[in-house]
Amino acid sequence: MQLTKLLGATAATLALGAAAQAENWDMPMAYAASNFHSEMGQVFADKVGEYTGGALEITVHPGGALFKGGEIKRAIQTGQAPIGERLMSSHANETPLLGWDNVPFLATSFADNEKLWQAAKEPVNTALAEQNLVTLYTCPWPGQGFYFKKEVNSSADTQNVKFRSYNTATATFAEELGMIPVQVEAAELSQALATGVAEAFISSGSTGYDRKVWEQLSHYYKVNAWLPRNYVMVNKQAWDGLDDDTRAAVQKAADETGAACLAKAEELSNWYFEQLEANGMTVTDAGPEFLAELQAIGAKMQEDWLAVTGSEGQAIIDAYTAR
Repeated sequence: MQLTKLLGATAATLALGAAAQAENWDMPMAYAASNFHSEMGQVFADKVGEYTGGALEITVHPGGALFKGGEIKRAIQTGQAPIGERLMSSHANETPLLGWDNVPFLATSFADNEKLWQAAKEPVNTALAEQNLVTLYTCPWPGQGFYFKKEVNSSADTQNVKFRSYNTATATFAEELGMIPVQVEAAELSQALATGVAEAFISSGSTGYDRKVWEQLSHYYKVNAWLPRNYVMVNKQAWDGLDDDTRAAVQKAADETGAACLAKAEELSNWYFEQLEANGMTVTDAGPEFLAELQAIGAKMQEDWLAVTGSEGQAIIDAYTAR
């Protein structure tokens, strides 16, 4: 009996010790819980809990609930949160190299976007490491197209339209087309459209579906200008504070989730267009005059990006075209 009590007490002590050592991380995400990026964030969190045997538990906070989209990167860098997700190109204004995935018409398919990421991965991760961040996985959005509340055939139809921008590239497109860029986070997009703060924007079919933009807008033009990527980042001190086995388990979860998220993005791409049409929107390819204007703007934007990124940007382009 005494031995049984002793063994029971020992087991209880060990269980309490394991619980005390378990780590809990909050993970802010910018997009709605129903968005596939946020859903995949939850898949990742579940895998981490499973693969670490509960040693690390991650709580996902979608929709900008914990930190707004524009605050997430800074929160991770400074340790206010140990992990989070953000659109990588939203930081291109501070680190131009992070706009690698917004070079218009360079990589317009999922396969080419993956090739471009493999070319950009090392220099991008090096740049982020210098900012106290470790990249765990990235995932693309479907190709970007234009949302309007009217038919658009050329830049003659876009003058003075208030255009929601989410990074440097989208603001540049707006200005080149004679539109007025306004910075609006995804979580605030529905309200911005409803109140007239924004009248148009460029994004994937995913954003239009998530925000039910058919309530204010009528036309979507498929352009596939680029496939931007979200990335899940970790504070470097938090990452280094994990033991080797836990880090390996988290990276395994990240690698699997990144691959699954890429497949999901490709799977959903046309489905989103079908949903926009089912809700009354006109979904069509951009007309020849409008597309020609966009491609001319894209060529200029690529030159501008190379001018500010120098040899690092050129190395990414060269590595991509050589693949």
